[in-house]
This record gives sequence, structure tokens and C-alpha cells, in this order.
Amino acid sequence: MKINRNFDDLVPNYLFAEIAKRTSAYISAHPDQKVIKLGIGDVTLPLPPVAVQALKNGADEMGVKETFKGYPEYEGYDFARQAISDYYDEFGVKIAADEIFISDGAKSDTGNIGDIFGADNTVLIPDPVYPVYVDANIMAGRKIVYAPGTRDNHFLPMPDDSVHADIIYLCSPNNPTGAAYSAEQLKVWVDYALKSDAVILYDSAYEAFITDDCPRSIFAIDRARECAVEFCSLSKTAGFTGVRCGYTVIPKELVRDGHNIHSLWYRRQATKFNGVSYPVQCAAAAVFSKEGQQQIRKNLDYYKENARIISAALDELGIYYTGGKNSPYIWLECPNVMSSWEFFDHLLNNAQVVGTPGEGFGDQGKGYLRLTSFGDRDNTIEAVERIKKLLK
Repeated sequence: MKINRNFDDLVPNYLFAEIAKRTSAYISAHPDQKVIKLGIGDVTLPLPPVAVQALKNGADEMGVKETFKGYPEYEGYDFARQAISDYYDEFGVKIAADEIFISDGAKSDTGNIGDIFGADNTVLIPDPVYPVYVDANIMAGRKIVYAPGTRDNHFLPMPDDSVHADIIYLCSPNNPTGAAYSAEQLKVWVDYALKSDAVILYDSAYEAFITDDCPRSIFAIDRARECAVEFCSLSKTAGFTGVRCGYTVIPKELVRDGHNIHSLWYRRQATKFNGVSYPVQCAAAAVFSKEGQQQIRKNLDYYKENARIISAALDELGIYYTGGKNSPYIWLECPNVMSSWEFFDHLLNNAQVVGTPGEGFGDQGKGYLRLTSFGDRDNTIEAVERIKKLLK
């Protein structure tokens, strides 16, 4: 019996464990101090009422013989897929309902999609990056090359024609940097993928936070249907982090190596995934109703205002950052040439504010810190005032 030795190549993810350790030690030593956490990547506002009611209604139906549902369909119920298709229509992107797969979240699908691709493919991943993209491909034994995101390119790396890639991960708006690609920039990526016969795996989990004219979907770009798969989630859009629901879009004309990608993904899901529960899909469909969209906008606006408050403080302090406009994340350069962990400790010990050290997201994250807007409004304001007082 042998273990998959690719796991030996994983870097142990001690980032959040170390954050918790240092924060707990400080709180134990200073029990009278109020520590405010702006590093949290989880939502704090409750589900929209329309989703809660749909969950209850769906559960009630499961308790009645005439409306009881057994195993869900692997790709999702028609009513939920149609609701998502209609949502795309609202911002001018045509996606057929039968091109949508309902899932338990974008994290699962961005990691699992590799099952349908060979291990000898080269994977191109931006750095800094959401760790799932890297770790899932290390587990599969694939070669990984990186597109460096830096201050010079505003953490929006572009393709290099001298670098070959078969699979390309993009996330826009990005986690952790909050930077979002323009249509012109995404068109360059699409053209690069087409020329390389590559597939773009596009994570649009934060598309609902976009406030300017950046594309809400890769499929807003001409010919993207020939080279892209899109993943999205209701986790941050509608507070589904504890409910779990997302969706993946695969155009039916997407073909590589003589195989239809849509068909391959259906086959994979039918083997390894038993679908999303009926009550959860009822709640997801409710999110895309007119009433649901109005309700989630209130929560999104709350988080956006928190992001504006944090960004305004950094503007006042003259600190470089990305994000905060189209994203719940604010990615800031540590002042006075501090390392990520030095600045983390400086904020914790002197302002009692917790962020996330950037180096936990890749080599290009060194010297940066991520703050999030998912906290309570009063705590966000108080944290910002503490940071301003400390750094002025």
C-alpha cells in the first residue's frame, strides 16, 4: 500500500493556525483589551429572509409524501439552474440552464475540476492566490508555473507568451488582493488561452461586489465560451457559507483533446457527487428572485461601506493598497518596509487589530496584509481609528 506522495510536496498551511495562536496568546496576556478581527474571510450578516423562508418551505415539502424528493439530480434541479441562467441575462451574458451545474461551493469545484484533466498538464496560477488552486494541483502531481502579481501590475498579472500553460486559473475580483480585471485585460487572457489551446478556470465568487464596468463573468468576453469554465458561489453573495451552494458553468461547445468538457464534468459529478439538497437549491433559487436580489443588496452594501471606510483610512495615511472597491478585501502594503508578520504583530500589540499576513497567499504576498470588510460596522470604524492613530 502506497500513499500519494504528492502530499509530501504540500506546504503545511500554518497561516491561520499561527494567527489564532498569536491572537489567543495576546488575549490571554491582556484580558482587558478588546481585540477586533479584520482578517475574517467569513460573512457575519444572516441569510436574506427570502432564502430562509425557501429553506423552510423546501424542508416542509420533504416531510410530505406527495412532495418528498430523494436523490437530487447530479447537475441540479431545473428550477435552480433556470434561476441562475436568468440572473446571467440581467447583465447581458447568455448562459443556457443546461450549461449550469449546481454544487456545494466554488472551493470544491475549483479543486475537483482537475479530475478531468491529465496529470501531465502545466498549470498557470497567479501569485498571490487562493491556496486551493495550488494545493489541488500539487496533490495531482502537475507542474505549476506562476504569474507574479506585484505593485507594478497592480496585482493583475497578464500572460507571458514565452510561458506555456494548459490550464489557467484566474480569480476576479481576486482573493486575496481584491483587484479586478477589465474587459480588455480578460480579452488578452482569452486570446492567450485560445492560442495555447488552454482552458481558463475562472473563479467569479466575488462578482456581486463589482461596482464599476469590470466584467461580472468571463463569458462577457468574446470567444470565452471556446476556452473557459466559470465557477461562482453564494457564500459571499448571499451569506451561504454555512449553507453551501455554488455553481459551475461549462459551455457545451468547449472541447479539448477530442473530448467535450461539459460531458466529462457530468460524468465526474455522477461518479463522485450526489448533488445539493432540495431545500438548499430552493433557497438558492430564491436568492435570484427580484425580492432576493433586493435583500442581498442590502448586505452587500453593508460590506461595501465597510470596505470604503477602510480604504478611506488608507488613503488618508498614504498607504498603497488594492481592492476595497469591487471586493470585500483590502490588500495593503505594510508600512516602513515591515514584513507581513512584523506588521501583523505591530497591529495586534499596539492597536489590538487582527489582519491576515499576505505571505500566506504566496511569495508575492510578502510585505502585504489582507483586511476584510465582513466585520461589524462599529467594530470596523473603531479598528480603522486605532490603525490611523497608530500609523499617523
